[in-house]
Amino acid sequence: MSDVFDVIVIGAGPAGENVVGRVTRGGLTAAIVEQELAGGECAYWACVPSKALLRPMELVAETGRMPGLTLEPVDVAAVLARRDETVSRYDDSGQIRWIESVNGTPFRGTGRLAGPRQVEVTDGDGGKRLLTARHAVVLATGSAATIPPVPGLADAQPWTNREATGVKDVPERLVVLGGGVVACEMSQALYALGAKETTLVVRGDRLLGRVEPFASEMVTDSLREYGIDVRFNTTIQRVSRPVPGGEVTVDLSDGSRIVADEILVAAGRNLGSFDVGLGSIGLAAEGPVVVDDSMRATAVEDGWLYAVGDVNGRNLLTHMGKYQARLCGDVIVARATGGKEDLPSMRDRSDAIGAPQVIFTDPNVCAVGRTEERARREGFNVRSVEYDLGAVEGAYLLGDGYKGRAKAVVDEDRRVLLGVTFAGPGAAELLHAATIAVTAEVTLDDLWHAVPTFPTVSEIWLRLLEEYGL
Repeated sequence: MSDVFDVIVIGAGPAGENVVGRVTRGGLTAAIVEQELAGGECAYWACVPSKALLRPMELVAETGRMPGLTLEPVDVAAVLARRDETVSRYDDSGQIRWIESVNGTPFRGTGRLAGPRQVEVTDGDGGKRLLTARHAVVLATGSAATIPPVPGLADAQPWTNREATGVKDVPERLVVLGGGVVACEMSQALYALGAKETTLVVRGDRLLGRVEPFASEMVTDSLREYGIDVRFNTTIQRVSRPVPGGEVTVDLSDGSRIVADEILVAAGRNLGSFDVGLGSIGLAAEGPVVVDDSMRATAVEDGWLYAVGDVNGRNLLTHMGKYQARLCGDVIVARATGGKEDLPSMRDRSDAIGAPQVIFTDPNVCAVGRTEERARREGFNVRSVEYDLGAVEGAYLLGDGYKGRAKAVVDEDRRVLLGVTFAGPGAAELLHAATIAVTAEVTLDDLWHAVPTFPTVSEIWLRLLEEYGL
């Protein structure tokens, strides 16, 4: 097996795999190094298994809104078996076959930079192999869950997203630390599967701090209606677990104490730039790898290093890492072959606009572009309009008690959308239309002629435009 490749990718998650797919399609050779499972965090411990656990909960809630349908108790064993199926039972042989099918060469081991265009791979037995790249090395090393320095927390064997999405025995009593996406999604999913004493401990005064306030309030209300205890402006002071696998005692800043079966930490992510050998090329060994809009590292001489996905700090979303990887791969091919490397598709625009995101709670929270607060902070002449999503005929037909809301943030000077947020059951399917409108800067006058079908929830577009005054 050759030790020289046109491109070497460290990290075989979705971003790394997409780089390999694009550069080999362009005729270059590529190696990809992975120390865990090819497919990465998203495929085995995050996006995919979490949605497999959330989908049954969503269906139960939907069925409960529809008169004439009966509810059956959730078959927890069947739900977990389905989760195992979605993650290929933690077997990455299918991903390895895909890499090989596009003429990529996988290496199992830990990849570290060992100098310009060089990557040292250390396998599980400690054996080392030096790979050399003719054109580019791409870091796609993702991120890992953060464990805050709370006394006793690290020693208490806390869960992260990995243990939560891979749950085998659902705890009856659960403490969740955090107020972001993982905290909200997994507290709701695990509650529905049997964690009937779930407490969500939130340091700030709201959940999901980056979304519109109304969406945060709707999720808070929903969690509490489920029976989840949400405590704001509260921190964990100390954690104790004297017996491994035994009860966890959690002391809170409000003076209360909670005894639980497990504690789930969902308090942010550490970028995967640590221990990848950045010091060998004169870069800081922590923090994001700063890149330009072609994903090329700005501080590296000769421009051979790239970084895509979480590790560059631009956006910690799987689909955004894949987006960055596609344009990065195309740029590398163009630069290696003397082609045009400045086409519009080869520069990152979406991160600056505001990436699309779906939070798969009940209700879904779906947003793209800027919030009203961000748009005003950036100096736009803003007007916002809102509408009750449940008042749209298509939503009414989805069942009794459907609750939702939509908000559009408009740039008054250009009459284009700066951001759109939907919150409501099943609202995720509305988002891509909003993404197109925001990214392409479609004017409100043109959107008026994009006629929504009746009776669907997409009529919300008509209602928002009417609310604006068209």
